[in-house]
Amino acid sequence: MTLSKSLRLIIFSLCFFGVKAFAQNFDDIKRYKVNFATAARANEKLIAVRSFTANNQKYLLLVNPETLDTKVDLASNYHTSSLQFQNVLAIFKNTAYVKSIEAAAAKDLQLQNAGIDHAIPNEKGITLTIDLCPSHKALDRIIFQSVFDEFKKIEQPAPLAISVSGKWMLKHQDDLNWLKSLVEKKELNITWINHTYNHEVNKLPLAENFLLAPGTNLDVEVLENEKLMLKNGLTPSVFFRFPGLVSDKTVVEKIEAYGLIPVGSDAWLAKGQQPNAGSIVLIHGNGNEEIGVKDFIQLLKTRQADVKSKQWLLFDLREGLEKEFE
Repeated sequence: MTLSKSLRLIIFSLCFFGVKAFAQNFDDIKRYKVNFATAARANEKLIAVRSFTANNQKYLLLVNPETLDTKVDLASNYHTSSLQFQNVLAIFKNTAYVKSIEAAAAKDLQLQNAGIDHAIPNEKGITLTIDLCPSHKALDRIIFQSVFDEFKKIEQPAPLAISVSGKWMLKHQDDLNWLKSLVEKKELNITWINHTYNHEVNKLPLAENFLLAPGTNLDVEVLENEKLMLKNGLTPSVFFRFPGLVSDKTVVEKIEAYGLIPVGSDAWLAKGQQPNAGSIVLIHGNGNEEIGVKDFIQLLKTRQADVKSKQWLLFDLREGLEKEFE
């Protein structure tokens, strides 16, 4: 059977514009700023957390306060009403979004591992988070392939979260495109976590290191990284991971004032921490943590039978917190 030329054009247009809408790259971002507002359309009531212009149109980065899903959409599609951050906390106090921010704030005095470090405590499985700090080494693709191979008959796409830094994106375009291709093929469902633009590290004590280093510009670390994510077709989530898991009360409060939820880990595998039910597992996939990668592959092998019987699963970080605070 042959298709008419007009029908072929229609199918091509649907495919082309569908892909464009799915992974839109914003090359010409201007006036990118923190901008809280309610955004209503039909039955949707979302929270705008950022606004920017691209190609002479205004866009919003929106979060669903119940599901924690984020998306970018034209501002003209919504009726908006500006808010201060404190108003957001008050108006949406009963949502998973605000409850997650408050839960993260409860641990803001810790020098390491502030934020949410455990999700879905009553379920059998883990939430997998993979950090991509700046590195000259190639991506550990075996991690992602192993997840897909192990879970493809049970969970497809398999959910995981990637904490991505700006300097990693700038130097690893091929690896980033490969990760995006896994999403497009529905092999993985990736939540993209802001892991700062520079991810600076020095030789000073932790209290003066990473984001606590003198002269750190949080607007650059947070907002420039989000802009770079958008430029590369990634939708920023509402989650943030501190480099080195290092922070103090002041920095935690500043990060939350961007509308972000700090995420830690109770199972950093390379440090010998073992995952429990509902753990947020941390490994580095940037080629610099061979022990953590080996430990994770071994963990998958030991859990093969449990995976097949659906007694050990991967959980989406967003769904886990939605369930935790419902």
